[in-house]
Amino acid sequence: MKVILASDHAGLELRQELVAVLRERNVAHEDVGPFAKDSVDYPDFAARVTRAVTSGEATLGVLVCGTGIGMSIVANKYQGIRAALCTTEFEARMSRAHNDANVLCLGQRVVGAGVGRAILEAFLDTAFSGGRHERRVQMIREVESQQR
Repeated sequence: MKVILASDHAGLELRQELVAVLRERNVAHEDVGPFAKDSVDYPDFAARVTRAVTSGEATLGVLVCGTGIGMSIVANKYQGIRAALCTTEFEARMSRAHNDANVLCLGQRVVGAGVGRAILEAFLDTAFSGGRHERRVQMIREVESQQR
């Protein structure tokens, strides 16, 4: 597994916490920034992560902004991305188990470092359940292909 992470300026500190989690767990990862608090445009960083996930360069992506909303909107514009904005561990587990989410979106101003860490761990530790959920994920893929 390889995880790619990015944020905007409003998600910098939480992203750094999440990188620490990945290091502690010896999970291969790539942090693509930003690395300063200067204002940046979150769509640019969401694009880096989603392209890495859709190309297979990374298995999962993590995006952080102030609320997580902007990042999730942008990420879900990319075909093959199922980005989930999560504020609880339960949502993270269900997004992986039922929706095969491949990008986790978090809001630094919404969840603190401790909750953010727990959400990431739940996201990483949960596998896709398949079964009846596979049919539904396939339906999502079909909708995507009709929209392109």
